[in-house]
Amino acid sequence: MFTGIIEKIARVIGIAGGPMFQRLTLAADWADARGGQSVAVNGVCLTIAEIAPGELGFDVILETLSKTNLGLLKQGDLVHVERSLRIGDRLDGHFVQGHVDGVARLIAQVEHEKEWRLQLEAPAHLAKYLTPKGSVAIDGVSLTIASVEGGRFEVALIPTTLQLTTLGRRAPGWPFNLECDVLAKTAVCWLERTRGSAEDI
Repeated sequence: MFTGIIEKIARVIGIAGGPMFQRLTLAADWADARGGQSVAVNGVCLTIAEIAPGELGFDVILETLSKTNLGLLKQGDLVHVERSLRIGDRLDGHFVQGHVDGVARLIAQVEHEKEWRLQLEAPAHLAKYLTPKGSVAIDGVSLTIASVEGGRFEVALIPTTLQLTTLGRRAPGWPFNLECDVLAKTAVCWLERTRGSAEDI
């Protein structure tokens, strides 16, 4: 479990393997890192498989490569990383599982006087989980949805988010890893099971 509050931006320093399986190595220096611990990489929950001085290695399987943007990474790319939530930690974002639902493509970036907005398009089957003022994780970053129209939605980025993440640096078309709010998914799934499809509710 994570919070969507990014701890640091890490650089990809190694990608080994093929289309079915990859070893992803990041430049990340955490003295207390242990093998088997969970780390969210661009919002994807991965397990530490290898530790070397200043480096962490993760195994990424085909399911993850095909459903997230991790398969698009190249050596030198920057990714968001966050270690798992500990009992007693502050929950400054929202509950993020690290189980990416799909990718939301960046349609446009709109700069206003006091904020920067991203316009994104989610897969049609995920639109029912998007709620104005609800939570969403974009490449692992906890954000609040500013507006929704069908599968398209906007999130607003404050200067701190722009400074501490790579969200404002992505070009149109970039497939952000999208994790919808677990509370929204639970509520919609329960209603669908008990009352019919989302269109009938």
